[in-house]
Amino acid sequence: MHKCVAKKLCDMNGLDENMNAYIISQAASFIILVVAWTRTRWGRWLFALLFFWASGTNMYLGITNPNIYLQYADMAIPLYRDFINGWFSHYNHILIPIIAIGQFLIATGMLLRAVWVKLACFGSIVFLLSIAPLLVGAAFPFSITVSIAAYYIYLNDDRNYIWKRQAQHAF
Repeated sequence: MHKCVAKKLCDMNGLDENMNAYIISQAASFIILVVAWTRTRWGRWLFALLFFWASGTNMYLGITNPNIYLQYADMAIPLYRDFINGWFSHYNHILIPIIAIGQFLIATGMLLRAVWVKLACFGSIVFLLSIAPLLVGAAFPFSITVSIAAYYIYLNDDRNYIWKRQAQHAF
C-alpha cells in the first residue's frame, strides 16, 4: 500500500518526506485566505507575521548555511531546477539575504498605510507566484492561495495603519 494519501499528489518530488509540513502549510494558506476575506486588517497581521518569520529564517540560513536552499532544486520544475543548480548555486549566499530583506519590507509594508500596503500586497503576490514553481519546496498551491488573499487585501483593505481603528461602514 502506498503511504501517500493521494498517488497523484505524491508524484511531486519530495512530498512523501514532507507530508506533515505540506498539510500544515495548506491549512495555514486556507486560514490566511479566510481571514483576509473576512477581516482584511487581521489578514495584514497574518501577512506581516508570515513575512517577518520568513525574513528572519531566510536571513539566518542565508548567512549561516545558504547551500541548504539547493535541496529545493529536486522538488522544482525543470526550469527552476536548472536555475538553482546553476547560477543560483554560485550566488545563493548573496541572493538569500536579499530575498530576506525583500520579505522584511513586505512585512513592514503590511503594517503601514496607503501606498506601502499596496506595494506590500504587490510584492507578496510577485514573491509568492515566483516561488510556486518550487512545488513541494514552496508547499504548492500554498503560494497561489496566499496570493489570492493578498490580492483581496489589495482590493478591499482601507489601507490605514494596521493599529488604527477601522472605520465602521453604515449600511
